[in-house]
Amino acid sequence: MTASNKNRVEKWLEANTEHGLPVTGFEIEVGRTAVVITDPQVDFLSPDGVAWGAVGESVVENDTVNNMQLLMNTAVSEGFPLVISPHYYFPTDHKWKFEGTLEKLMHAIKMFDRKGTLSVEGFEGSGADWMPQFKNAINDENTVICGAHKVFGPENNDLVLQLRKLKVEKVILAGMSANLCVESHMRELVECGFEVSVVADATAAAKVPGLDGMLAALTNFRMISSEIFTTQQIVEKMKTA
Repeated sequence: MTASNKNRVEKWLEANTEHGLPVTGFEIEVGRTAVVITDPQVDFLSPDGVAWGAVGESVVENDTVNNMQLLMNTAVSEGFPLVISPHYYFPTDHKWKFEGTLEKLMHAIKMFDRKGTLSVEGFEGSGADWMPQFKNAINDENTVICGAHKVFGPENNDLVLQLRKLKVEKVILAGMSANLCVESHMRELVECGFEVSVVADATAAAKVPGLDGMLAALTNFRMISSEIFTTQQIVEKMKTA
């Protein structure tokens, strides 16, 4: 692969090898390792999604959709648990009395909105729906779909419970978006005693004037996770585990 064909994450990883920090490494153990995907949804990943104006450039730079699809399909075909941690907002969530910066934005643009907790009316093809490319893997009978997380991390859904019940101790983490839900999931999973690696080109982040979420995420992935992989690297490891 020539330098011009490498995505932004691959270039960053090659340029940031002399950081002076120890790299723990991450070895896949069949039966103890799961793939966790955050927010594989239209509003983040499609040009038709309400967040595309903020994240679209990064999604294209990282080839995020194709990488997420390959990662999820590999999890299913190779027999690794695939666990989805989605983001939904219901009408009652719009009655919150205060919000952080990006919570306020997400509510304003009606990101991930659904009609109600027990309703799937209008869900199919909406911004809250899965990207069409991901549906085969997500609809697989063995895929676990957790309850919605509401801000960024999994503290308020059942992700950790599902992983514990599967006797999973190691997590391959990817999804959207890099410096928000992915990073928050990474931090909480590490705090809960999981060994976590991040697939850094199977995610993307908002890029707005003066702020680049992908660079922020890559720095913290390197400082907190056990290892950072590209999609091709982790898929090869999964196939040979």
